[in-house]
Amino acid sequence: MLKPSPDQDDTTPQAAQGRILSGVRVLDLSRFLSGPQTTLFLAALGAEVIRIDDPAKGDPTFDAPPYLGTAGVSFKRAAPEDVGIAYLKRSRGKKSASLDLKSKEGRELFLRLVEKADVVVENFRVGVTERLGITYETLKARNPRIIHCAITGYGSTGPERHRKAFDLMVQAASGFMSITGAPDGAPSKTGSPLSDGIAGTFAFASVLGALYQRERTGAGQFIDVSMTDCLVSLMFDEPFDCYGTLGLPLRQGNRITRFSPFNTYPTRDGMVAIGAGTEEDWRALLAVMGRDDLLQCPDHMSRGWRIANNDRVDAMVRAWTEARDTAEAVAALDAREIPCGPIRRIDEVASWPHMIARRMLEPLVNPLAPQAGGAVAPAFPVKFSQAETSYTEQAPLPRFHNSEVFADILGLPPEELARLSQAGVI
Repeated sequence: MLKPSPDQDDTTPQAAQGRILSGVRVLDLSRFLSGPQTTLFLAALGAEVIRIDDPAKGDPTFDAPPYLGTAGVSFKRAAPEDVGIAYLKRSRGKKSASLDLKSKEGRELFLRLVEKADVVVENFRVGVTERLGITYETLKARNPRIIHCAITGYGSTGPERHRKAFDLMVQAASGFMSITGAPDGAPSKTGSPLSDGIAGTFAFASVLGALYQRERTGAGQFIDVSMTDCLVSLMFDEPFDCYGTLGLPLRQGNRITRFSPFNTYPTRDGMVAIGAGTEEDWRALLAVMGRDDLLQCPDHMSRGWRIANNDRVDAMVRAWTEARDTAEAVAALDAREIPCGPIRRIDEVASWPHMIARRMLEPLVNPLAPQAGGAVAPAFPVKFSQAETSYTEQAPLPRFHNSEVFADILGLPPEELARLSQAGVI
């Protein structure tokens, strides 16, 4: 396993003040969401993550709406202090440097950084690392311990590996859109860019696994993460390939084909999700609804019959929920331990006492306008009993850490930094 620093006392709570990846250096060449999600999680565990941007173009999300600035949140950049919300969220806990990888000097500086790094994360299209001269084989020649994680839409192998992809295209190509939405509606993507987030999370876990293996073998490796593969791996836990044989539509809306009732239902002031996952849940729900008479009905007490007759079951549950406020319905269901929950709006999630107690959302800070408010960012979602997880620093301004990266890590003198900056290399 990763060894604690010499000053760590792993007999105390929060093992040695608890930064799991303390001492691990990550070079982040990624853009948009999948890669930055990976490195955001690594930063939360204490890795030193160094974002490396093109000195001419910078990060595409820095100047992309919506913005957070002196006037709050807006789609229009009204002042130089306004910064893209996506950049502010995804760059927390990281350092920012700039480097022209297309130049000979820039490439060499990057390879020198690789010699002093543990992990490289990128989400270039297949073929870009070859054109830049920074393939895994090249990196490995400079540092055999390097772990190179490449995230692509369709993977580094296969006949469609070269295709460009964003979340929408991956959800479409993987079949995920075909199973999302109402049965009589059109295919739909999820509300958030799920394939990016899932691939970034798989990549995060894979990097941790590779670091663990390196502790035993001493060798780094190449990690090939496909957004499509990750989505398919989760999707096919459900037997969608058998739906045709079973006579089921692929799009089930909020239902699930193994339980009934399992859906969302209107109340007098909102909606509530209810699911009877066991026969005990169903009996308890009948009691709550005052329908104990159905306990003697062979049809209603057969899960197979209820699934085949979902419309009739849903109509009965809906009649009960429509006569109650959401809070009243949830309280009655909770009293019998029936799985349920109100459908919260996003603003309600932000003020939900449970989320506040879990410290899952924190104010988003713009370093150019630290008093600006109106946006929140998620904290790292996993709690460790013996480790601290947090984004210790706000998002840095572009190039903010150039001197630290190139002078402190590579030992370049001030006059060389000035020359490289003037030449557009950094």
